[in-house]
Amino acid sequence: MDETHEIAVTVNGIRRRECVSARQHAADFLRQGLGLTGTHVGCEQGVCGMCTILLDGEAVKGCLLLAVQLDGREVRTVESLAEDGRLGDLQQAFKDNHALQCGFCTPGFLMTATALGESGATLDRDQIREELSGVLCRCTGYEGVVTAVDEYLNGAAGEEQR
Repeated sequence: MDETHEIAVTVNGIRRRECVSARQHAADFLRQGLGLTGTHVGCEQGVCGMCTILLDGEAVKGCLLLAVQLDGREVRTVESLAEDGRLGDLQQAFKDNHALQCGFCTPGFLMTATALGESGATLDRDQIREELSGVLCRCTGYEGVVTAVDEYLNGAAGEEQR
């Protein structure tokens, strides 16, 4: 029989108490347990980055964590980025720069870039590319993604100066 544990976790600003399986991955808990399906599951080995979430402000792969490890922590998913039903600045930069196609990898890129923005990092395009290398995409070719993140981190003027 699968052992369960009660956890207390803040998800997208809402404090929750939930019972989780001892073996359930955090990404599966968010998707199946809480209905936050923006956290995508791809490889389930931490390679593709589709399941990237923010855990206490740090970008981490949700498939490499167990749900019980979220106890007492703060989690943010891609659903937290919209502002009053409108796209957040980063999401708008992705839209404006055609940084998505099928959209499967987009939550991973958005959460990674959110962590970069909140860290106060000042990065050039090569550094942005390196920071985003933990998220794999088969559709975009990455140029629009890098441009969108550059615009988000450094402003539109940063792109024009390069």
